[in-house]
Amino acid sequence: MRATCAKYRAMVVMAAWCGLRFGELAALRRDRIDLLHGKVRVAETVTELASGERFAGPPKTSAGRRTVAIPPNVVPVLEAHMATVGPGPDALLFPAPQGGYLSRIHFRQRVLLAALKATGLSFRFHDLRHSALTWAAASGATIAELMHRAGHTTPDAALRYQHATEDRDEAVARAMASLALPAKVVPIRSAKS
Repeated sequence: MRATCAKYRAMVVMAAWCGLRFGELAALRRDRIDLLHGKVRVAETVTELASGERFAGPPKTSAGRRTVAIPPNVVPVLEAHMATVGPGPDALLFPAPQGGYLSRIHFRQRVLLAALKATGLSFRFHDLRHSALTWAAASGATIAELMHRAGHTTPDAALRYQHATEDRDEAVARAMASLALPAKVVPIRSAKS
């Protein structure tokens, strides 16, 4: 089980730091990654039917087709993973064990639940995306920037990640203080003098 979890480490890291959806990661191919410039191009997503059939197609909206910057701490993890991926530009980065598109159900049952049990943690895979977008917001991303990273079409969706945190509030206060310029104090005479 440990080897299976390790095989998908880069997928989990990309979800947690790039904020990609499961279906976007399952459809990701080698030629969509630009390690030199630290970019991932989202062009397809995998949809899984109740029957278990999986197929790739374009994202639901034009906003879903996007290029997302990969945080520098993720690049070495992705680079190591890509060395294990099949050759050719169209090779899937995270294929199913038997080949083809990875099943959300297989991933949850065989990989995620085992990892959660081993670590004592409890979360859904989609929570990794939420963390990534919350961290982007806490790092100062604007609503428009969050919308782009997430592939959202409306500000309402991006606003979910605008959590007020004590650390961020302190950073805002420091930034506000930097706007205050030292001023020369000028004594004002009273009208009676």
